[in-house]
Amino acid sequence: MLPDPRELRTPRLHLRPLTPDDIPAIAHYRNDPEVSRHQSWDRYTNDDARALVESVAGCTPGTPGQWFQWGITRADGLLLGDCGLKILGDEPRLGQIGYTLGRAHQRQGYATEAVRAVLDLAFARLGLHRVSASVDADNHASLALLERLGLRREAHFKRSEWFKGAWVDDIVYAVLRDEWPGVAAAE
Repeated sequence: MLPDPRELRTPRLHLRPLTPDDIPAIAHYRNDPEVSRHQSWDRYTNDDARALVESVAGCTPGTPGQWFQWGITRADGLLLGDCGLKILGDEPRLGQIGYTLGRAHQRQGYATEAVRAVLDLAFARLGLHRVSASVDADNHASLALLERLGLRREAHFKRSEWFKGAWVDDIVYAVLRDEWPGVAAAE
């Protein structure tokens, strides 16, 4: 029997479903202006965190039309951030990824490790064909993370998104199943 896709492990991390106990920590790191600068929210409250946790409760990775959000924790249980995978409802072989990491835990390789684990699951276990990410062009750390993982820059849409009161550029990165290390070699 295959391991539970809601629980992913890496050398340093445990990715697991978000729980109500995570609400204060989620609200804390998502409300940090440096963290939210490139996200769709400005202010993030306990009620927002509760709504996030409730929206993914009982979900399973790979369900078409739904996001699944993992809490990113260290071995000591400390919640560092979260990472999500959405399977498109109209084409369940396509997915999107997103991630948020608390400022104190950035630039230590945690996001790279977590996203790699999610992409491994997406391709090796869920059988996705393609996974993409949409990133604010000014989010240089996120762009670098996707490039480190080997995703390809596929599009740069100039001033295509109305975001926090201004038109901003949107950059799309993606990777195909047959390009993902480990999966491509096994086929």
